[in-house]
Amino acid sequence: MAIISVYGIVLFMVVKCILGAPCVMILLIRKWRRRHLAMDQNVEEFLQSNNNFLPIRYSYSDIKKITGHLKDKLGEGGYGSVFKGRLRSGREVAVKILKKGKANGQDFISEVATIGRIYHVNVVGLIGFCFDGSKQALVYDFMHNGSLDKHIFSRGQGISLDCKEVYKIAFGVARGIEYLHRGCDMQILHFDIKPHNILLDENFNPKISDFGLAKLYPTNYNTVSMTAARGTFGYMAPELVYRNLGGVSYKADVYSFGKLLMEMASGRKNWDEVVECSGHTYFPLWAHDQLSAGLDIPVEQVSEEDRKLVKKMIIVALWCIQLNPSERPSMHKVLEMLEREAYDLQIPPKPLFYPTEMSTRDDGTWTDEGNDTMFISSTSAITCEDSHLQYASTSTAQV
Repeated sequence: MAIISVYGIVLFMVVKCILGAPCVMILLIRKWRRRHLAMDQNVEEFLQSNNNFLPIRYSYSDIKKITGHLKDKLGEGGYGSVFKGRLRSGREVAVKILKKGKANGQDFISEVATIGRIYHVNVVGLIGFCFDGSKQALVYDFMHNGSLDKHIFSRGQGISLDCKEVYKIAFGVARGIEYLHRGCDMQILHFDIKPHNILLDENFNPKISDFGLAKLYPTNYNTVSMTAARGTFGYMAPELVYRNLGGVSYKADVYSFGKLLMEMASGRKNWDEVVECSGHTYFPLWAHDQLSAGLDIPVEQVSEEDRKLVKKMIIVALWCIQLNPSERPSMHKVLEMLEREAYDLQIPPKPLFYPTEMSTRDDGTWTDEGNDTMFISSTSAITCEDSHLQYASTSTAQV
């Protein structure tokens, strides 16, 4: 009888689980639907309340017509996919089809709210957007020469960019960031300055793009409140993680620009794996010692004038990537430094780095998953075999 009772209890539990499984699934589905309905409502309310300054709103059927039914794909990342399109006027555009976002559509709201009110020669123009049920898209001006990373990390393939062109691009990016910080009625902190987010038009004029992580704050705010760090591996300012370094401010973008400028000057990615050379692993540390000793940064096949440009960019970059935010210059000061001669610039203290661990999204941007330690800054490095640096680019690419 005891054995029968045990079997009966087991059978009852099995039946209960089988019958209860559909109920659990229904509850999960309803919860998922409520969450996404709330997200859609949140975005829609924002779009309605800010309709006075927003660009053109397209339906998803419009987006399909513009892109020829998503025929010409330009690229793909964690954010979604980018397609080439053409408006009825004949104007070429790039259409970013977004994956369904999180955090009540905050990335979508940030991008539309931020870039929708900006008109600057060094910021990409947002022509329109689509928020049609589960479909979200952003329509930008088409940039014929693609993103900057295609042109500075190509290792000699295709058409090369000389030092003067690289310097011109760097100056344009700095001018764009300075406008975001000081030229609008609100200060705009980008939080994701990197080569992939710098687009180049047909004349290689740089345009800052991708404002999904951007934040708007009153111009009189010296620091801003952040509930979680945001940015991309290798470019994110350390104070976004280590709060004891100081409050988060526009100096976070200055740090990211410094890492970008160092890559532009060296032609190397920040996180390149290296072999230790002459006691140094990271390029910024090696470059700092070279400059402190009165030596030049070796660059292949360039004139003396170009060497001075490289030296100037590296000195400015070293100032921008100082660990303490208060020791970094403003972007206005960066522009002044870039306009001066290299011999007029003082070499800053050697930059410090605190490597730990971090997690990234598919597109390389940082996500807060409750980690206690995160990797904040891996830097460009030089190997024994790669003692000479060079500028190079790919052939014309599309964004």
